[in-house]
Amino acid sequence: MIPFATATLGAVLMALAFPKTNAAILAPIGAAGLFWAWFGISPKRAFWLGWLAGTVFFSIAYSWFGETAGALIAPFGFVMTLGPAIGDAFFGFALPGVLVAILARSLTSRHRVARAFVPLGAAAIFAFAEWFRSEGLGPISVPFASLGYTQVASPLAPVAAFAGTYGITFLLCVLGAYAAYAIAMRAVRGSGVDAGAALLGVMLCVALAWAFWPARSLASAAYRVAAVQGNIPQRVKFTPAAFNEALSIYPSLTLLAAATHPALIVWPETVIGTELNHSPALQAQFARLARRTHSELVVGSLTYENGADYNVLYFFRPDGGLDSIYRKRALVPFAEHLPFKPLFSWIPWTREASDFHEGTSSGIVSAGGVRFGPIICWESAFSGLAVGDVRDGAEALLIATDDAWFGTTAGPYQHAQIAQMRALETGRWVVRAASTGISGVIAPDGRYTRRSSLDERTIVESQIGPPQDTVYDALGPGAVAAGLAALYVIALGLGRRRWT
Repeated sequence: MIPFATATLGAVLMALAFPKTNAAILAPIGAAGLFWAWFGISPKRAFWLGWLAGTVFFSIAYSWFGETAGALIAPFGFVMTLGPAIGDAFFGFALPGVLVAILARSLTSRHRVARAFVPLGAAAIFAFAEWFRSEGLGPISVPFASLGYTQVASPLAPVAAFAGTYGITFLLCVLGAYAAYAIAMRAVRGSGVDAGAALLGVMLCVALAWAFWPARSLASAAYRVAAVQGNIPQRVKFTPAAFNEALSIYPSLTLLAAATHPALIVWPETVIGTELNHSPALQAQFARLARRTHSELVVGSLTYENGADYNVLYFFRPDGGLDSIYRKRALVPFAEHLPFKPLFSWIPWTREASDFHEGTSSGIVSAGGVRFGPIICWESAFSGLAVGDVRDGAEALLIATDDAWFGTTAGPYQHAQIAQMRALETGRWVVRAASTGISGVIAPDGRYTRRSSLDERTIVESQIGPPQDTVYDALGPGAVAAGLAALYVIALGLGRRRWT
């Protein structure tokens, strides 16, 4: 029972590293408990222990999923947290637990190299599993609760420019795994030295990342932007009264924002909750507003085209013309669409899922001479999508989101933290407009230069500068994941050759 208790406690500590607790230091400490438990048990027990610990971890980390939407499928609302928690626990904890336990057989080897590589391989496979559950599962990926996100304001933050979120997760797990190794192997000569060398290695990686970090020195920011936060609660958003309120609030705030002459003004996701392509009068109204403000106006809305619904952003040029329409590419499974419909359509609550269609283009748009990569809500949690926008020519990222679904829970804070990581990874400035908060402007070093609070009606104005290209822009999450998998295979190979 001790390994199960230790692993579960470790899972709780890792979950507390995220907002709102923000105890980032607990991430490697919790990981140490998990790895210590895995090092001493069979692969079968490691599977069940990992699934239990992972379910605890994700149940805490995902507790905000059903804050508003859960009421729509009562009495099945708990499934919105527990379902993803159980699934991600399988891929993110149970399966890596098996692979760690197999690797840990090398701890009985007489050969020091084989033993010493066990924690390194264990850290690598956990970080790989984090990528796999977050982005590798395609339409059923759940890209939240990556340990690396907790370090956006820590000394490890510069590592994101070279190895992304998953690289930071790997370093956190290296610290945890070698701490567990030092404890489990304390009677074996040299284990403490191995753990110390690992600590020095992590410190060296962080120091080198800091020394060569492109965002250490930012060019002057001269391009002015504004994000409008109307603060209309989700529970009333799609009522006729709230629709009329939005048509009053957002233009009024936009005219106030125009006083500082921003080149770009961004409204949140689906702030205009109607099919805008079927409302030429509204389009004309927003075109006039863009002309009046002399700004590129970004309006979150919906479209219905060729029998398909889309979650979209309309871009109106300063001359009133329609620049482009960006259609959301990554949809929220079981909310915006039902993946593998023939398999899941028999479940009663799945009938509440919307039936949006995916866009197919990155939709890079030029506004005032700056090329923006548009991102809607859930999409910002996919590292690969943001990197793809950069490769398509984005010089800055624009995020429009509707975090009102999650009230004042940890959700809006976690989502705002994820936007910081996208800035760190890509070296791009990020403009973020959220319906009820948190809106803001993020520099390539991950700092919010301006940000709003939750539940306030406000305008966030700031300036952005040129991009700072990163190594991670060239690598992307797939290459990092492949490197992590290769590192595990190397550690496993060393162990298999040295088992006695």
